[in-house]
Amino acid sequence: MMKENIFIYSPLFQQYKFSQDHPFNQLRVELTYDLLKKMNALSDDELAAPRMATDEELALVHDKKYIDAVKKAGSGELDPKEALNYGIGTEDTPIFKNMHEASALLVGGTLTAVEQVMEGKAKRALNLGGGLHHGFRGKASGFCIYNDSSVAIKFIQEKYQAKVLYIDTDAHHGDGVQWTFYDDPSVCTLSIHETGRYLFPGTGNVTERGAGQGYGYSFNIPLDAFTEDESWIEAYRQSIREIAAFFKPDVIITQNGADAHFYDPLTHFATTTAIFKEIPRIAQEIADQYCGGKWIAVGGGGYDIWRVVPRAWAMIWLQMKQQTAAGPLPEEWIKRWQPEAPVALPSVWEDGKDQYKAIPRKLEIEEKNAQTVAKALYPLRQNHGKNRKTLS
Repeated sequence: MMKENIFIYSPLFQQYKFSQDHPFNQLRVELTYDLLKKMNALSDDELAAPRMATDEELALVHDKKYIDAVKKAGSGELDPKEALNYGIGTEDTPIFKNMHEASALLVGGTLTAVEQVMEGKAKRALNLGGGLHHGFRGKASGFCIYNDSSVAIKFIQEKYQAKVLYIDTDAHHGDGVQWTFYDDPSVCTLSIHETGRYLFPGTGNVTERGAGQGYGYSFNIPLDAFTEDESWIEAYRQSIREIAAFFKPDVIITQNGADAHFYDPLTHFATTTAIFKEIPRIAQEIADQYCGGKWIAVGGGGYDIWRVVPRAWAMIWLQMKQQTAAGPLPEEWIKRWQPEAPVALPSVWEDGKDQYKAIPRKLEIEEKNAQTVAKALYPLRQNHGKNRKTLS
């Protein structure tokens, strides 16, 4: 019997840990899991344990020499100079013990989610341990060792021959996934992110549209710094609906970085939890309209792990279950985690607009973002207009 939703979870996700003070902290997965448990929104029969991705599965995307280098690094056998050639042993992606095993488990979690959905065991699946979208074929980048979404998409192509729409709402450009499928017309990528003028990785321009047969299947919406809720949601709503109508996917994968929030220490947006309620709502609408409901969601960035990520990520699961995130957070959850938190935990789901300073350039930013969306979607709108003329 098909389940509506599956939540991929293991306490072993915590083993993906660079250092005590590194901004990428998988405790956020535990915080989200505990929040959902304490509000009775997650039952044991909705849980599935991740499996480990095999070397063959990782090699769908990653170079075998790179996989071997990650293994050696995690066991202390890789020369530090050689490590730097592979993007490991850097400030962003330091070496840690058993890094191959910890990274392969995150990829395996996303593959577990894929199998649940594509084999009809569940309509929707969520792996908050995944979303490591900066990983490249032979190089780690931006806190990401292996790229679980890229591996998952290749896995879907090979095993299920399905067209995938990948939607990335992390504040950082989804570069690793985009470049993996840049010349592939059976994968459409949409990344909505902060402009690379101010933020890593510096890519994700409107002009990055794909190459060869894949030209026209890569979409980027680089929004201005200090973008607020209304402008962000309008860009998301327009782009996802028009792109889905053009591509007509068989399944969607959403990467749900929670770093577009005004509290996030690494980015410059001025959005609230309002966008994190809207992101999964429209994603589910698109999955229901085009994919028979097939939707795989993964985590991603998010560096205010106490005040932002648990609420943002819990909203994905609550949307999948058609439950509302409103009112107070469970007191039990606040009591459990407040002693460990360096900041005051939020007591309610919603943020007030008065929690950040007014943005003087609000109208200018909104106009600029509207122009960016228009540029990104221009080819679709132009072709739609031509098709209408032909039909008439």
